[in-house]
Formats: sequence, C-alpha cells, structure tokens
Amino acid sequence: MKLLKKKIFYWSPCLNPVGTIKSTLNSATSLIKYNRNKYDVYLINACGEWDSYSEYINSNHIKLINFKLKYFKYLPKRGYVQSRFSYFIIFILSFFPLVKLIKKYKPDYVINHLITSLPLILLFLFKFNSKFILRISGFPRLNILRRYFWKLAQNRLYCITSPSEELKKNLINLNIFAKDKLFYLPDAIINIESFIKQKKIKLTEFENYKDKKIIFAAGRLTKQKNFSYLIDEFSDFCENNDDYILNILGDGEEMKSLSKKIIEKKMTKKIILRGQVQDVYKYFKYGSLFILSSKWEEVGFVIVEAALSNLFVISSDCPNGPSEFLNYGNNGILFKNDKKSELKNALINFTNLDKKKIMKLNLKKNTKKYTIFNHFKFLDRILAT
Repeated sequence: MKLLKKKIFYWSPCLNPVGTIKSTLNSATSLIKYNRNKYDVYLINACGEWDSYSEYINSNHIKLINFKLKYFKYLPKRGYVQSRFSYFIIFILSFFPLVKLIKKYKPDYVINHLITSLPLILLFLFKFNSKFILRISGFPRLNILRRYFWKLAQNRLYCITSPSEELKKNLINLNIFAKDKLFYLPDAIINIESFIKQKKIKLTEFENYKDKKIIFAAGRLTKQKNFSYLIDEFSDFCENNDDYILNILGDGEEMKSLSKKIIEKKMTKKIILRGQVQDVYKYFKYGSLFILSSKWEEVGFVIVEAALSNLFVISSDCPNGPSEFLNYGNNGILFKNDKKSELKNALINFTNLDKKKIMKLNLKKNTKKYTIFNHFKFLDRILAT
C-alpha cells in the first residue's frame, strides 16, 4: 500500500536577502532531497517575495503557492519603521488568503519563520487540522504583544524550534512554552555542492592584496550587525598593524553613514565596503580571518560559512549562538560585545596566537551540525514526534 506524502507549508515572507531566506530554502530542500517520497514541500509566496528565487525553487522541486496580489517591489525595505510598515501590509493582505489556503489544502504541517504573528492569530481564531511549528531565531524582543501572542497560541502549537541550545534554554527560562514542545533545530546553512562550486570561482580584485592579510565581515548593514563599532576598533588596531585589509560584504540602510565614517577616519584604503554579494565562499577563500561584531545572532550564517572556508573567527559574545558555536572561546576568540578596545585587543591576541591551526580545525569540524543533511535528520525526527 502506497503511503500518502505529508504536505509541508513554509510561511516566511522576507523583505531583504537575509539568512532567513537561505534557512527557509535550504530547510525545504533538505526534506525533498533526503526523503522525497515522504514529503510534498510548498513555499507560500505572499506578495512576490520569492519570485527572484524561482530558478532555485524549481531546480530543487519546491512547489510555490502564489497569492493573487504581487506588491513586493513596492514595499519599503530599509529602515526599522519602513520595514515594520511593510510587514504590517503583508499581515493585512495575507490574512484571508492564508486562512483560505490552509482550510482548502489542509497541510500536515505549517512551518512559520517570519511574520509569525499572523499564523499565531489564525491558530487562535480558527480551527485547523494542520500542525503549526513556530521557528524562533536570533534575539527575540519579548515585548508585551509578542508575549501575549505566544501565550495565546502555545497550547495550539505543535512545537517550537530554535537554532541554538542557548536560545532553547532561554525560552525554557521564560516559562511561556511547555518544555516538551521546545526543540533544538540547527539551521540548514551548508550545502556542500554550492560550497565546492563557489570555491572554484576566481576574483581578480584580490590580486592587488597579495602582500596583505585579508579580514572579512559580512551581513546586512544595520545596527544589529554593529559595523560602526567594527570600523572604530579596526581603525585603532591599524595604528600599529599596517598589513591588514578589512572587507565588509553586504548592503543596507547604514551604507552611507558607514562610508562617511571610513572617509573621516582616512581608512578608505584599509576598509572596503563591497556591497551585496550572492555567495560568500568565493570571497572567503582569499581571507585569513573573519570578524562577527553583531549585537545579537541566532548562530549567524556567515560565521559558519567562514569556519567552513577555513577562516579563523573572532566574534562578539552576543546572544544567542556565536559563543556556543565557538565552544565558548575554545575554537575562536570572543570579545565583550560593543565595548571600547575589546575587539582591538582581540585582534592583537589573534596576531600573537600560537594555536590558530588547531582552533580553526576544531571549528571547521563543528560546521557539520549545520549541513542541510543534519538539518533534515533533526527536522524529520521532529515531524515524526
């Protein structure tokens, strides 16, 4: 007797090319790639936010469900207030289409990554046979509204997943969700095929820096990533260390202010803003060091990708994942987040460190947790619970 496939819906309306996009796509891909006969995987395209990823979606056999209105290109995407306005618009215009979709197609599971307030409210207002999974990442700000929504929906949620053990412990301590509903689910960050392909690409712009040691940082140019602090600390470090070049990969609302700061500090030849890039691996192969200066991260996609690329990692001790990934300073250098001279001193420690190779090797071994296959094993067990 042929068993029916389980229908999995992903709800994850992203405004910007952040890690959540890769996390969602790789998670969906993992279910199809490693157990295609068991799952039918669908990605909800609320307003056209997934249109530009159609090639990847089609090649990995993810089924796209399109809502009628395509207004993604008109939504403001930069700035805290503007992005919150855009999420509100998506919330309002997706309310009834999402209700109708779930009632009509009756998915076995609905996995929710972003704008999770909408599915949580629907879960409270309507009776669905589908099992809802809430994904909590990063450093969730527990305001009154969020706490209310979580409390409201907790009994009707199938489970809650987090990308780090540290965040899972924090959620347990909040005492909002039942402990047996909380699961550690590492992000699906590493696709080995993509890594191998990207490493073969040559970038001519780095030929001019053969006599320099290249440092990378990467991410959206936002307050969360704390690149302003990184620029200050690196500038101080360079006063006595002239052979390092800092490359920052990414775009965002702080591009102009960061560019201005680099000019004011007369660091235009030492700090380069390279803008948004599609894949980091082809860049990272030219580096020796990666710096994560964030105020908070789940684990941080780029920190895992840097470790896989054999870069030494220096990271802030921010919540809720980088410290755990670096084995609390045993596999990299941690510095106190956002404090004067802490990152500069970490860079000085790096230059004098004798055991760089063994620390890099141990960190690289730790990246196995974040392959799409390992993610599949964790998620498959959760779906079978």
